[in-house]
Amino acid sequence: MGLSTHVLDTMNGCPAAGMEVALYSTHGDAATLLQRLVLNHDGRTDAPLFDNASLRAGTYRLRFDVAGYFKAKGVQLPEPNFLNQVSLDFGVAHEDQHYHVPLLVSPWSYSTYRGS
Repeated sequence: MGLSTHVLDTMNGCPAAGMEVALYSTHGDAATLLQRLVLNHDGRTDAPLFDNASLRAGTYRLRFDVAGYFKAKGVQLPEPNFLNQVSLDFGVAHEDQHYHVPLLVSPWSYSTYRGS
């Protein structure tokens, strides 16, 4: 169970290896940084963001550095970028379930869903 994420680069048809991600806990408008990480060669974290024992019910935010990732890949982006940071706010209601938060992203669009 726990919490995990995965990012796919839909522009290039590959995992978003090297993308920077930050995880926050949220309470109303306040956000507390829990960890920063860089996605591995498969566009995933090396370990779960939370394992089974440490996941708690509550609200969270994942912030993905989309512009930084695509700039590092050599993509010519306009200034200002259409997408800079993508923030996904979500809730965990059941500590005994797995919450997987994937992101499919290009410099101009993104989508997400609760994965398995």
